[in-house]
Amino acid sequence: MGTFARLAEPHTKHRVEPERLAEEQAAWRRVATLVAGGAASSEVFEAVAQEVAQVLHLQNASVCRYDDDGTVITVLAVSGSRPDSFHPGSRWPLDGPSMSREVLRTGRPLRVEEYADLPGTLAVKAREHGFSRVAGAPIIVDGRVWGVIATSSPDAPLPDDLEDRLAEFTELVATAIANSQAHDELTRLAEEQAALRRVATLVAAGAPPAEVFEAVSAEVAALIAADGSALTRYEEDGTVTALSGWTTEGGYKYVGRRYELEGTVSGLIFETGRPGRVENYAEAPGEAPKAAREMGWHSSVGAPITVEGRLWGTLAVISKNESPLPPDTERRLAEFTELVATAIANSQAHEQLAQLADEQAALRRVATLVAEGATPHRVFDGVRHEVARMFNAPLSVLLRYDANGTATVLATSDGYLGPIGRSWPVAGDSSAIARVCRTGLPARADYTRPAQGPIPAAARAVGARSAVGVPVVVDRTLWGVMAVGSRETEPLPADFEGRLAKFTELLATAIANAEGRAELDASRARIVATADATRRRIERDLHDGAQQRLISLALEVRAAQTAAPEEMSKHREDLSHIAEGLTAALDGLREIALGIHPAILAEGGLGPAVKTLAQRSPIPVELDVRDDRRLAEAVEVAAYYVISEALTNAAKHSCASKVHVVVEVKESTLHVTVDDNGAGGANPARGSGLLGLKDRAEAIGGRITLESGRGVGTSLTAELPLDNATR
Repeated sequence: MGTFARLAEPHTKHRVEPERLAEEQAAWRRVATLVAGGAASSEVFEAVAQEVAQVLHLQNASVCRYDDDGTVITVLAVSGSRPDSFHPGSRWPLDGPSMSREVLRTGRPLRVEEYADLPGTLAVKAREHGFSRVAGAPIIVDGRVWGVIATSSPDAPLPDDLEDRLAEFTELVATAIANSQAHDELTRLAEEQAALRRVATLVAAGAPPAEVFEAVSAEVAALIAADGSALTRYEEDGTVTALSGWTTEGGYKYVGRRYELEGTVSGLIFETGRPGRVENYAEAPGEAPKAAREMGWHSSVGAPITVEGRLWGTLAVISKNESPLPPDTERRLAEFTELVATAIANSQAHEQLAQLADEQAALRRVATLVAEGATPHRVFDGVRHEVARMFNAPLSVLLRYDANGTATVLATSDGYLGPIGRSWPVAGDSSAIARVCRTGLPARADYTRPAQGPIPAAARAVGARSAVGVPVVVDRTLWGVMAVGSRETEPLPADFEGRLAKFTELLATAIANAEGRAELDASRARIVATADATRRRIERDLHDGAQQRLISLALEVRAAQTAAPEEMSKHREDLSHIAEGLTAALDGLREIALGIHPAILAEGGLGPAVKTLAQRSPIPVELDVRDDRRLAEAVEVAAYYVISEALTNAAKHSCASKVHVVVEVKESTLHVTVDDNGAGGANPARGSGLLGLKDRAEAIGGRITLESGRGVGTSLTAELPLDNATR
């Protein structure tokens, strides 16, 4: 037999004495009764070991099971004296000649009389403890060698027929063992199905993925009877993120933590795509094993989670003691993982749909702001607010990247990196914001570690422990950065950059539209301001030039008229007529100048100017000026022309008998209302001058509204923001 030269051949089957047969039958009945009563397999295995030792009068007996690949044997139960290391749950590689390996290979009972020169882990351990004589018989379940019942002796020789007697008793208990296994399998199946239903119910109820992941971790730990569990997800950068976990003490503080794969069961699974185990974290390198040791984890077994045909993550169970997890843990864990993978995929899909709905709603709200003509400041703050709401982020800030190497705050929460308008240099700064500005790529920063630059210092000052920033790209150019900070101990989730970047891409259009609207308003304001300046210049030129010249000529003509002799009456009449003509021309020129830009508006303000308009109106005007403060020139001019145009239209088209004008300041807005009791039916599209007023009002951020139902009169309202520009 080669290596097994010292192995004895099995003895011829002997005739069993009636007394021994009765004793064995009684032992079998006791084991069968345990099985029938639904005892756990571990209890059945322990009873078998005890019955074997008692019936065959052995110093010890053990029940062991072969792993599926036949490379490892696991001790299930031991009765009697034994080496301390040979305890239930211990696993032994079949890496050399041994009784156990030969029983598996041949399927026959066998003995070894001397382990003195045999290599292999089992032989070495037997020699260390003086157990040189060993015998065993196979346990056959469903036609295959399932395990072995073994005994050993440190000194006394084994009985000649021991292996045969072991085989006979093993045949009796094999059925009980098979039934106990079947019972366990049915119980496990029922438990797995119940656990799966609980998880599926959570998914169907729309529970967030974090809650589903936590439920999966708790359920698998209960199924495997493990000391803990962990659910992780593989990231695109080759790391793994802890999504949930369960421990006997309660609480799992590593959720959201991202780790390198070194020294982890996730790393083994990533390489092979198959279940794997880490036997001992004591010497394993890397941050993840360090965290495992902090939680008291000794070993772990994990199985891959495959979603939509790709390796998505790992589900692992933990042992805190030196006894390894059962040999079938990989198989059981893999089976359960296959079941929950669908629930995980459905939960992910549900979350993605919910996120999509939230994103669309947020986009609509921001787009509405832009469509309503909100100022860029309001749009920027709206964008920041939506990011804070979508990502549950108490610290959020939107900055614009400036060509001079700084980033300027446009919107902020709780003054984070503010106030608005503050600029931060990005050169040499290690913050996420600065790195985004320098690279144009998403970045994250851990402010609990040393960091350079003023931005990390300012972030830490408000309690930020970590941050993520993503670029805002407008018209294919780096426009700015959206950043989110967290005060939590745990870093922001591993997928935060990707989600924030996608959402910010969607909002970039709104930002571009707001910028475009602001540029248009600024351009319109410049045009209006230029026109007003031109009006003032023309009015001044008329006043200082043509009007003064006409006044001078009129005076000269009057002087000539006075100096002319009385006998030249015809000449004096001609001069009087010329003087009257010059006076009329002067009055007409003054009227034109007043229409171009009323000097009284610049000199006295809106109140006196509006009173002049009311006095000149052919329709009686009820004037109610409730605030006579001087306002910004652009506001006063816009309000003056609104009233002037409204009074002109009323006189020309309304057939009204009365006009009511109200001018008042409410909060930070000047409200101007002109109501008449005329025929109504005014239409800005027919060239009434209202379109020009609309442009003028919108140029300073205001708006014009018109109500003109036929037969009910016309009401024109202007709302002009003051923007704290009162004089």
